[in-house]
Amino acid sequence: MFATPAYAQAAGGAAAGGPEAMLIQFLPLIALVVLFYFLMIRPQQKRMKLHQQMLGALKRGDTVVLSSGMIGKVVRVEDKEVGVEIATGVTVKVVKSMVADVRAKGEPAAANDAKA
Repeated sequence: MFATPAYAQAAGGAAAGGPEAMLIQFLPLIALVVLFYFLMIRPQQKRMKLHQQMLGALKRGDTVVLSSGMIGKVVRVEDKEVGVEIATGVTVKVVKSMVADVRAKGEPAAANDAKA
């Protein structure tokens, strides 16, 4: 009915271990952190770097897709904002980071477009 003293002592002795036992216990946790880094954090950093390069190369005449799904043509590029023409004569000011994709690279337009 009750555990014998020898059995109780053996169970307590097996639970106590040296630093190796603690390392073995934390090894799966360490492996999960490394796996999480390579499967989640690193690819996200690569995507963010590519997005920043795309935004840096943005110029007038590019056809872009905004994060809202709207498609337009870049007419003005500033530091933090972009002017996008979504219809003839309709230009909206968009935060530069909301440009999701560049569909077609346009030819660089002259700075002073004098329409004649």
